[in-house]
Amino acid sequence: MKPNRIILIRHGESEGNVNKRIYAKKADYKLDLTEKGRKEAQNAGYQLQQLLREESVFFYVSPLYRTRETFEQIAVGFKHDQFKYREEPRLREQEWGHLKSEDECDRIDRERDEYGTFYYRIPDGESAADVYDRVSDFFGSLFRDFEKPGFPDNAVIITHGMTIRLFLMRWFHWTVEHFEELKNPVNCEMVVLERNSIGKYELVSNLRRKQSDKTKQRPIKLLPHQ
Repeated sequence: MKPNRIILIRHGESEGNVNKRIYAKKADYKLDLTEKGRKEAQNAGYQLQQLLREESVFFYVSPLYRTRETFEQIAVGFKHDQFKYREEPRLREQEWGHLKSEDECDRIDRERDEYGTFYYRIPDGESAADVYDRVSDFFGSLFRDFEKPGFPDNAVIITHGMTIRLFLMRWFHWTVEHFEELKNPVNCEMVVLERNSIGKYELVSNLRRKQSDKTKQRPIKLLPHQ
């Protein structure tokens, strides 16, 4: 039986969210939550409890420190027999490459915005298209889990802003242009997909959009059949 909901949660505020200089001396995967981020995660846990009540949960957690910390704070309020969890490396953030100065980070941000977020490959790192591919591979594991007897009532994925957008792009078969129009969820924002009466999932959360119109969709030109 498919779960009632698939819920995507971005991690709480991290050290990298408030201080880009830290990327020059600390690896991206080691970045911790700030005190504000821990409080955001605790609040997200409370909101999740209010939504799910006594329903069971399976958590898929990115292995980066900030997502693991977010999960720990969220899980505190749940009964031990109410949830299961697994770390899932394919849900990690877009690879940022090796240590980079603040100036390098700013340059990459500018280049990525100008070139196109989906296709731009970070030096020594990944493009969003690369993340899309590994998220697509994760779908196979997710669907196999759904088919297992006794799978919990809800699947909750604790991951990263870019990864959430790419998960939704893959799930709903969005175009690259539509992906580019959207903003990442804010820290600890929940994005909820609910299963409807015919077994399909509907996006019931509102996503923020960018103000720029430079990603307006280019129409597809279909060639006549031979």
